[in-house]
Amino acid sequence: MYTSRMETFFTFLEKRVDDSSSLLCVGLDPHIPDLQEPTAASALAFCLNLVKRAAPYAAAFKPNAAFFEVFGAEGWMALKRVIEAIHEESARMGSKIPIILDAKRGDIASTAEAYSISAYETLGVDCVTINPYLGKDSIDPFVKNPEKGIFLLCKTSNAGSADLQDLMVTPNDSTAMPLYMYVAQLAQRWNVNNNIGVVVGATHPQIMETIRAAAPDLWFLAPGVGAQGGELKLALEAGLRKDGKGILLPVSRGISRAADPAKAAAELRDAMLEIRESRIGNR
Repeated sequence: MYTSRMETFFTFLEKRVDDSSSLLCVGLDPHIPDLQEPTAASALAFCLNLVKRAAPYAAAFKPNAAFFEVFGAEGWMALKRVIEAIHEESARMGSKIPIILDAKRGDIASTAEAYSISAYETLGVDCVTINPYLGKDSIDPFVKNPEKGIFLLCKTSNAGSADLQDLMVTPNDSTAMPLYMYVAQLAQRWNVNNNIGVVVGATHPQIMETIRAAAPDLWFLAPGVGAQGGELKLALEAGLRKDGKGILLPVSRGISRAADPAKAAAELRDAMLEIRESRIGNR
């Protein structure tokens, strides 16, 4: 368990949560049908508008690499410019907004090292989503710097997550448990630098509640609110820690497709805050 007072990814995130009074993670997913034209330049303009409008209400931003990579090299440059724009907004507001690259990396150690350099040094993000299937040596390059963090895929929001993540396992001849619970236990064990969290879909509130009971200190990234059918209130009640933090709720289309993205982000932030305050008050 993490005990040090050094600066870590999650101390940065918690400071931003306090500065913004928010648990909202704004997803930057430039779906081609939402763009004025199917180009990297249009994806860039789409995301820059969202960054500018949503930054005051965002605890974090989460660009999804796939929606940029689809445009090839120009898309990669657009992604880098979006990340730079978030850094600029952070500097303007005097509050660092963490950037989570949704890339779901996961490969052998030497390849993971290259991926980590790409994410942290070339692009300049603060955190990456990681598939833990290859084991601890595949994530070590991403967490050796405590100021950089990861979210391990634990129980994802999609229906097909049950195909593998719900399989029962008996690690070290212990009591049988779902694979997602074992991943949560591993995340707790490996989180010595306070920079490892888990992805737990908001579409599975009962499972989220079980994982929270088993991992009371971990941060959750909980996609699935809105377009995927997850309910905000149920997710927050299941995933909040006792201190009223510990969960980020990514929302993309609910903001980007709104007539006024700034208003949509503000209303989501305020709704989350109201539920959080009610939850804390009832304890």
